[in-house]
Amino acid sequence: MTIVLEEVTKRFGRQLAVDRLSLRVEPGQVFAFLGPNGAGKTTTIKMIAGLLRPNAGSVTVCGYDLVRDGQLAKAQLAYVPDQPFLYDKLTGREFLRFVAEMYRVPPDVAGQRTDVLVQRFEMDGFLDQLTEGYSHGMKQRTVLAAAMLHEPAVLLIDEPMVGLDPKTVRVVKDMFVDLAKSGRSVFMSTHTLGVAQAVADRIAIIHHGRLIAEGTLAELRRRGAEQQSLEDIFLELTSDRHDPRAETIPT
Repeated sequence: MTIVLEEVTKRFGRQLAVDRLSLRVEPGQVFAFLGPNGAGKTTTIKMIAGLLRPNAGSVTVCGYDLVRDGQLAKAQLAYVPDQPFLYDKLTGREFLRFVAEMYRVPPDVAGQRTDVLVQRFEMDGFLDQLTEGYSHGMKQRTVLAAAMLHEPAVLLIDEPMVGLDPKTVRVVKDMFVDLAKSGRSVFMSTHTLGVAQAVADRIAIIHHGRLIAEGTLAELRRRGAEQQSLEDIFLELTSDRHDPRAETIPT
């Protein structure tokens, strides 16, 4: 398993953000993590990234516990937050070079990978400009490219499609599929349910901090009409009428 959460709980004061969450993500899998605003998605992702510690339970990445072996665990992943962060006084190219050096990617290898990523994300037109002038879409493409430079085993990404034009959305979707085919894992949180339906191998839905459903799209559909869209399933499960108890669907 590349990601394992066991009975993870996170509180902020008296607020329970994540409640006894257990998940397993396998190598070669695109895993979509869905939920309404405030459901606990970003908190969960930050715990997987090692930015937050759970109050209870454990998180492991590629066999490394985030508490005991945090540095080794973090080396296995790349994290792209919902609000991309860049250093304003660096160009995009300088930022990519900085990230490559931070992960100790040899300069010649970093240069080759940068060339491939720049072409894939069509960044030639702005890469040598200061990032302070980038649009959200330019920033998102830059941080996505930076995330791929050290070829992580796990791509952890929060709202990957925000600010991207339709062509770049297609590029990112294809990248997710290619990463999974190469044996890596993609863990994404998104409100773009059409993207999740198109590329996810497995889907988990969280509501009020608790896992309420998990399975493939076909498995989730067996609960209702076979032709239901993921949007229909999501809205049904997260409605106030739905029983909030977990309904994990076995493989």
